[in-house]
Amino acid sequence: MKYYLIAGEASGDLHASNLMKELKKEDKNAQFRYLGGDLMQKHGGKLVKHFKETAYMGFIDVILHLPAILKNIKFIKKDIAEYNPNVLILVDYPGFNLRIAEFAHNEGFKVYYYISPKIWAWKQSRVHKIKKYIDKLFIIFPFEKVFYKKFDYQVEYVGNPIMDAIDISKSDIFEFKKKYNLNEKKIIALLPGSRKQEIKHNFPIMLKIAEKFPDYQFVVAQSSVLDKKIFAEHISTQDIKLVYDNTYELLKHSEAALVTSGTATLETAILNIPELVCYKGDYISYKVAKKIVKVEFISLVNLVMQKEVIKEFVQYEMTVENISNELNLLLKDKKYKANMLNNFELMRKKLGGKGASKRTAKIIFESLR
Repeated sequence: MKYYLIAGEASGDLHASNLMKELKKEDKNAQFRYLGGDLMQKHGGKLVKHFKETAYMGFIDVILHLPAILKNIKFIKKDIAEYNPNVLILVDYPGFNLRIAEFAHNEGFKVYYYISPKIWAWKQSRVHKIKKYIDKLFIIFPFEKVFYKKFDYQVEYVGNPIMDAIDISKSDIFEFKKKYNLNEKKIIALLPGSRKQEIKHNFPIMLKIAEKFPDYQFVVAQSSVLDKKIFAEHISTQDIKLVYDNTYELLKHSEAALVTSGTATLETAILNIPELVCYKGDYISYKVAKKIVKVEFISLVNLVMQKEVIKEFVQYEMTVENISNELNLLLKDKKYKANMLNNFELMRKKLGGKGASKRTAKIIFESLR
């Protein structure tokens, strides 16, 4: 069968690649065409556009790049029509993907959505588009079942694909440090985001915090997709090392992590690493988000647990003093750290075990047959 996939960011590339791997096991004649990234390319098929050409974040960033976004949408619509797939599989990335879903549905294509858009957090009105244009929706969080039930929409809960993506075993720490030219100090991981705008607002503050903890080495996790110049201008005067495309190994060898919101908060907790969330955006995007976001927390860990498990320092609360105080607790207060790790264990049980990609691939293939 012919599958067309759209994954517009790094996390989508990861989960779509695992889904492709499982689809190939179910369907020996699987053919793929996609907007995605390097991980998806490893499973063959045709990459028609890389997600780094389409990833824009925040109100201002989207407005500034609106002509490019509209051009990308037009290109993908034309490409789908010419490829004529058996199914279109959309992966998260709602602003772009819901526009494509409407087009594909109206053109008579079967439309599946893997990893529900976070409409429970904001733009809940999008549920009506999903009901109208999406033939099957695969959700990955238990609380999403309750949300969609309110709108009388049947969904497929398949578990969380992050459990498939993460291997909890770790490499030798001495070999790891040698590979990345790290010193003997204990490591604190910095995860400043995967987009230029996130890094612009978050990374400078993270570096100031590093100055407060001279007994530790701060190491940045980053994707090689991003231009290295983005970091070079910030760290020229500090001994800060970067680890590219190996975030999980860095986290495994870290004492704690400073993480921007998003999937990374969940990944860090699954790996059982104490963490705090710090996030700052541009002024206008923040004000817009404050008005429309409908959830109490921004981190997936707290959302899954429905309570504050990790501290969140957002916008004006993201100060050197606040984050330094919390990091001190994570590093030195054994009882405080143990309570957080106990909650991480409960969270992992809630998410279920491995197999989300396999379950999803099986449902997709069987439904198409």
